[in-house]
Amino acid sequence: MKINYKLPLLLLLIIPSLLSGQKRWSLQECIRYAWDNNLRIKQQELSIEQSENNLAQAKLNYIPTLNASVSHSMNWGRSVNIQDLEIVENKLSQSTSASARAAVSIFEGFTRKNDIKSKGIVVEVSLQEVEQLKNNISVEIARSYLQILLSREILKTAQESIKSVEEQLERANKLVDAGSVAYSTLLEVQAQLAAERFQVVNAKNQLKSSLLTLKHLLDLEGDASFDIEDVNVDFLITGFSGEDVDELFRLSQSLPQIKSAELNLENSGLQLAIAKGRALPSVTFSAGYGSYYSDSREQAFFDQFNENRNPSLGFGLNIPIFNNHQIKTSVKNAKLGVRSATIEVKNRQQILYKEIQQANNDAVSYYERYKASESNVKAMEESFRYVQQKFDIGILSATDYTVAKTNLFKAQSEFYQSKYQYVFQLKILDFYKGKSISL
Repeated sequence: MKINYKLPLLLLLIIPSLLSGQKRWSLQECIRYAWDNNLRIKQQELSIEQSENNLAQAKLNYIPTLNASVSHSMNWGRSVNIQDLEIVENKLSQSTSASARAAVSIFEGFTRKNDIKSKGIVVEVSLQEVEQLKNNISVEIARSYLQILLSREILKTAQESIKSVEEQLERANKLVDAGSVAYSTLLEVQAQLAAERFQVVNAKNQLKSSLLTLKHLLDLEGDASFDIEDVNVDFLITGFSGEDVDELFRLSQSLPQIKSAELNLENSGLQLAIAKGRALPSVTFSAGYGSYYSDSREQAFFDQFNENRNPSLGFGLNIPIFNNHQIKTSVKNAKLGVRSATIEVKNRQQILYKEIQQANNDAVSYYERYKASESNVKAMEESFRYVQQKFDIGILSATDYTVAKTNLFKAQSEFYQSKYQYVFQLKILDFYKGKSISL
């Protein structure tokens, strides 16, 4: 039997290319996907639709109401003949009536006008709340995205470190065989190699955990593999001495949490106007038309309906005089609502100012830590090269080598942590400037 080797060979060529072509998400793609699919955002967007429906209804309240009714009744027993007013015993009588009525409010103390304005502001508030939720999710995604990049750097460093220790283990074996160093030196290097492998395992697990965190933020379903792009953030790192906090605060006034508070303050003023408007007289106009038919009269159905027509026109004036102080209480509560909304605006501005101060202070601190850790890494690398040279020729103990190797890895980890913490704070400051979060 002839074996076809072409298909397996073709698969071997195709599979690696498919694996290498796995989608890797950019930060912007992650944020956009979350905006389109996050359930909290979808739920909040429903409130926008509800607010828009309420606004449409408030506008429709200007349209006159129109209602019609038709009724038919049957009676048994004693009744009165409408034609001659004689009493009729045990006779079935039937009657039919129909009417239509239209009504429109002419004046209601401007409550409808202010209600439309209020409902329009509620729509804008709902939009701002969605934007605030999107901003919060964007910040969390950026934090998680940078954490993945940090985990990758630490894993790469751990893998490079393990290669160095493996080389030292090979040298230690040769030195032990040659009798240049004690066997205990070999054991210590083997212990260091085991520790390095443990660090690699920890770094891999941390990377998996970071990827899973971002995947959860995106609400991605299933167990499909997920990965992000490799992004070099070094170009973002420049000299930094802090931002002008007052200028940042001025630029941040367009953020949703501030705009929604200001809109709520405006809405509370309209609610006060509505409450006061209910104390004013209201004027309504109505028009009606009706007729009826009864079989107690010896007259055709349509003739009776035409003869019994009953059109009507009317104006109504309602003057609030005493309503158990309900209107007065509503006005008092509306005034309290204005005061509360005013305080809320100031409170949110105060919180935002403190957040900007803290973000600016953190950015300065992380930049200083970054520069200090950068110098520390350079010093540790130089020191370790000197230690490694001495260890290679057998004039330094394995214990000293292990300590130097551990200190170098610790310094490198702290350097990467300070770098990505600083980059994240830069993105937060850009966010307060009104810029979108990107890398």
